[in-house]
Amino acid sequence: MVVLVDRFGVSERRACRVAGQHRSTQRLTPRPRPEAEEKVRRRLREIARKHPRWGWKTAHTILRREGHTINRKRTRRLWRDEGLRRPPACKRKRTRPPGGGPLLRAERPNHVWAIDFQFDETADRRRLKLCNIVDELANLVVTPTGGGGCPAGSWGHRRLGRNRPSRRRGSAVSGQPL
Repeated sequence: MVVLVDRFGVSERRACRVAGQHRSTQRLTPRPRPEAEEKVRRRLREIARKHPRWGWKTAHTILRREGHTINRKRTRRLWRDEGLRRPPACKRKRTRPPGGGPLLRAERPNHVWAIDFQFDETADRRRLKLCNIVDELANLVVTPTGGGGCPAGSWGHRRLGRNRPSRRRGSAVSGQPL
């Protein structure tokens, strides 16, 4: 604002209006940071650089062990002011079947069945649970069964009709993408 006031010879009020800032923001000059706070900020950056998976809580514990007298709220504020963040959690890879073998691939009809549970809600806020069973090779879909009171563990006890997967001849795979 000082530049606008000096250069154009206008009042502070008009310069603030042109710049779109409130006048009260121009009154107080920012305090210089104390040396102790600079040391804490520097140490927080070192901790974040050395251990990227650690968050502000672990950094706070380390600072306290090193002898810094610091409040946890202040640690969190400084951590946020420095723009430090933990990286997002990585998604875990799907585990292989027991024994480490390859994922099952259908070789013939009725060999591998995929089971998928779907959850939805009606317009009147009632919950729906659907159990879809698909033959992976023939893309044959057994009639979806479900309802509002269908517990997830009871899908095997429902009558699935003639195309029911045989436990002796094939395998059932849950959650495997089609």
